[in-house]
Amino acid sequence: MRRLFFLLFLLLASPAFATGLLDNRPSATLGAASLANNADFLPVHEAFKLSLVQADAQTVKLRFVATEGYYLYRHRFQFRTEPADIALGTPNIPKGEAKHDEFFGDVEVYHGVLDIELPRTDPRAFTLLVGYQGCADKGLCYPPETARLSIDGEGGANAPATAEHGWNWKSLLLFFLAGVGLTFTPCVLPMLPILSGVVLRGQVGGLRGLSLSLAYVLPMAASFAALGALMGLFGAGLNLQARLQSAWVLVPFALFFVLFALAMFGLFELKLPQALSNRLNNVANHTRGGSLLGAAVLGVLSSLLVSPCVSAPLAGALLYISASGDALGGALKLFALGLGMGAPLLLVATGGAAWLPKSGPWMNTVKNAIGVLLLGLAIGLLSRVLPGPVTLLLVGFLAAGVALFLGALEFVVKTARQRLAQLLGLALLVYALACWYGALSGQGDPLRPLPVATLAAAGSSQAAQADAWQTITTPSALDAALAQAKAAGQPVLLDWYADWCISCKVIEHEVLNASQVQTQLAGFKLLRFDLTESNAEQRKLLDRYQLFGPPALLFFAANGSEITADRVIGEINAGDFAQILTRVRGKVGL
Repeated sequence: MRRLFFLLFLLLASPAFATGLLDNRPSATLGAASLANNADFLPVHEAFKLSLVQADAQTVKLRFVATEGYYLYRHRFQFRTEPADIALGTPNIPKGEAKHDEFFGDVEVYHGVLDIELPRTDPRAFTLLVGYQGCADKGLCYPPETARLSIDGEGGANAPATAEHGWNWKSLLLFFLAGVGLTFTPCVLPMLPILSGVVLRGQVGGLRGLSLSLAYVLPMAASFAALGALMGLFGAGLNLQARLQSAWVLVPFALFFVLFALAMFGLFELKLPQALSNRLNNVANHTRGGSLLGAAVLGVLSSLLVSPCVSAPLAGALLYISASGDALGGALKLFALGLGMGAPLLLVATGGAAWLPKSGPWMNTVKNAIGVLLLGLAIGLLSRVLPGPVTLLLVGFLAAGVALFLGALEFVVKTARQRLAQLLGLALLVYALACWYGALSGQGDPLRPLPVATLAAAGSSQAAQADAWQTITTPSALDAALAQAKAAGQPVLLDWYADWCISCKVIEHEVLNASQVQTQLAGFKLLRFDLTESNAEQRKLLDRYQLFGPPALLFFAANGSEITADRVIGEINAGDFAQILTRVRGKVGL
């Protein structure tokens, strides 16, 4: 069982998860389920929020905030002025996250907060035109946008930046579960009966036991919350979230997580200075439980006198919160962590101690697994500044280490449980080898470590398929093509495409050209609307079809009406799209 715990935590410790935790964003996967409507995506001005932070005689400072799950392209930023004779200096744009795409090559992108400074030499008032473009991690790409900002003349007031809060119910639940997990470590769970005896003093069960346990847990959680709020304010003051684009900040943060992991592995202990610890212990020893006030005091003290098994993960949580720069979110997350840590005591106080697991060697596995998670977080941070192949190499080392712990190469007589653990370890070892091979081949995605098969082998098939598609660039041409298909009684598959849309390239080459899809395209009139120019006429057409941008795949029945239930918006894999095609063919009678 202990080895199964480790496998679970390895999955959580993958850089995809780690980056998602630190950035509050999901990773894009080619195999994502189909998206039926725009409810899965935000309008462009909600996905990317632009504000004027500062405008003085020397500098214009802009702030972009990309909502969770969305990112901006560095090479798509443009800055113009009206009147045009007002010149601005070279924009100061921080280095972005390296992103490699097999179709577009190496690009830089930005998640979260991005601050851009524009040097200013002309004191006159003007209008700043800011061009930008971004995509969703789930696969939707927005057309290029241009925002207009009025910049006052010399002496104009600064515009306040809008506050952004980076918490949601999902993150609170994760912190609560993390708190519960910390109680199942060898420094905490064995002490629970002693703690319950001190706090409850034999008053187990009933309303009194519940009141005393709450009097202990809530102040403890509130103390954690206060600490989280302070760290959030500290991070906001230093603007750490924006600075996390820099290697000078990312590398030390990652090293801290490595140190915290080593502490969980037992190489050393993180604890308060001895003098302060002794004073707090004296106060705790002179505080009697059994009363609401005494339980509350013990709860506050326990938040300061954390055990070695808790100190390293708590330090990591504080580091994460400081990076978010969100005081409210930090307070709520650490409050949830405290509630999770106090949940077992509430269970004991209400007479449910029998539901708790017995102490045993498995608790060391939980402790070590948290260390693996912290190493995964460190790799996730470093992935922003390291080349993709180097990151993939580190992921391989992490997977190989866990595989060896699971006994992947220990070919001796084992129990059934040990053999299962060894089998899982062998699978991880194969994954590690795939990561190393992919790294040597120039790959950088832990979710797709092996090189994608070249498309040249399917060149003749793709050429034949390309001839079957009718490319359209104007609304009038689209209306005419749809009318022609309706007159002929032919169903239509309409592909919304643009050259600047990475996901469109994926769908064109890897989905629409897949064998299980090609065999089902027969009978459809294949139309492709090209939005590359993204002019006003094309944007109105997007609004008409209630689309935010490409890619999108729409089906029309032989009578010309759209089959809205089978819309596909964003990326989808070939297998899922083949299933949709099968369903649509049944609806249109093919």
